[in-house]
Amino acid sequence: MIRSVVRGSGAALPRRIMKNADFEGMVETSDEWIVQRTGIRQRHVAADDETTASLGEAAARAALDSAGLTPADIDLIVLATSTPNNTFPATAVEIQNRLGMHHGFAFDMQAVCSGFVYAVATADLYIRGGLAKRVLVIGSETFSRILDWSDRSTCVLFGDGAGALVLEAGEGVGGVADRGVLAASLRSDGVHKDKLFVDGGPSTTGTVGHLRMEGREVFKHAVGMITDVIEATFAQAGITADDLDWFVPHQANKRIIDASAKKLGIAEQKVVVTVDLHGNTSAASVPLALSVAVADGRIKKGDLVLLEAMGGGFTWGAVLVRW
Repeated sequence: MIRSVVRGSGAALPRRIMKNADFEGMVETSDEWIVQRTGIRQRHVAADDETTASLGEAAARAALDSAGLTPADIDLIVLATSTPNNTFPATAVEIQNRLGMHHGFAFDMQAVCSGFVYAVATADLYIRGGLAKRVLVIGSETFSRILDWSDRSTCVLFGDGAGALVLEAGEGVGGVADRGVLAASLRSDGVHKDKLFVDGGPSTTGTVGHLRMEGREVFKHAVGMITDVIEATFAQAGITADDLDWFVPHQANKRIIDASAKKLGIAEQKVVVTVDLHGNTSAASVPLALSVAVADGRIKKGDLVLLEAMGGGFTWGAVLVRW
């Protein structure tokens, strides 16, 4: 059978690093308060010349270099983002052009923080369906553009950045030992929309709007929802938490990561955590964490890796990959 095998990974971060202490003159907060409640110590913030498209392009080029491929080898670009450069066209098309790629096709995927997990699952279907042989899956965000910098409950949480994977069609026998995407579970429930949303849009206010969040409500639902899709993914693949080599969760809040891993019985040493370095970068969160763990040698060929995310909507999902 056809499997979607990871050929390469890459990441890109804005030049500017914003420490927790930098917020102390802007809103009523402190480094101690932010670290205690979120685990975040710093985040990257895009300059005027750094956009979702430019960061996505840089991450894509890094992933292509890692794979030993060029844009000419890619059939499809799937970009997960909630902060596109324009209302339309899709920012994926802009990245396609920036890469000098004038063949194939490209589109954006909007599932907020779950976007990259959704995008990997979608790319896998295109590959297994024979519509693409190699796919660039990118998560790129500039959430700093939609933050209310006077709202201390949200402005300290988010950062900007991009990460990417190259997926390529490979052969497998249909077992859990195959390399590539092995299982996925995706969910959404719009009843929770008002718990995490942006209060603007082309069809409502005609403005971009700002991010609004009921933090306690999000936290209350997060662990249960995450557990639901992960257990469904385990069941599909016929594995347990003990079989995992690495758990790469959405990097939103250290307390949510810790509680989820504990509930699922995933050992702390198997959990990749980068929220302290990047903050919550929405759809870029999982691929950024992946890139760090690949670069430092933790994630290696043959490792069984679980990706998970939850975002506004609510959306949530998990993907199991043999690296």
